[in-house]
Amino acid sequence: MSHFQYNSILFLCVANSARSQMAEGLARTIFGDEVTIHSAGSKPSKVHPLTIKAMA
Repeated sequence: MSHFQYNSILFLCVANSARSQMAEGLARTIFGDEVTIHSAGSKPSKVHPLTIKAMA
């Protein structure tokens, strides 16, 4: 049984190209498999190259 109050988290923004992608990655690191993590955008685009570099 998970000790977290919620079993899923959605990070939502417009482009889903930077902040929400970073938040998803960090949340996956923090919560592991105990919480389902997703990010999405209302007008999704490609992940910004600097986001990939920052999270590497």
